[in-house]
Amino acid sequence: MPHFEEFYANKLRGGLGVVDAEAVLDLRGASREQASASLQDMLERSRFAHAKSVAVRLDPPPEGGGETLFQPIGKALLEAKKRGWIDRLQTLPASDGLGFYVVLAGKPERES
Repeated sequence: MPHFEEFYANKLRGGLGVVDAEAVLDLRGASREQASASLQDMLERSRFAHAKSVAVRLDPPPEGGGETLFQPIGKALLEAKKRGWIDRLQTLPASDGLGFYVVLAGKPERES
């Protein structure tokens, strides 16, 4: 897009999604407890690994409405961002369904 700065062109193209992520944590079909445990395990492990991007996929709301894992998983991800475990957090584009695109901070580099 030659008429737009790269930042604005990326905004028009849409957010980062499942195809842009290095890994996918698929929580579709998981209970709230299973999803929470899987997410916490991923966050804990990420503290000792290299930084990477992860798409966290969630079930859409049931027919007629109802609860999803979006709010509890979102709160857990926001808390991890406050702790410095996550560098970037955004929702997935609508074409990818419900979920989050997360860039895990990874293990901090040691200074020599």
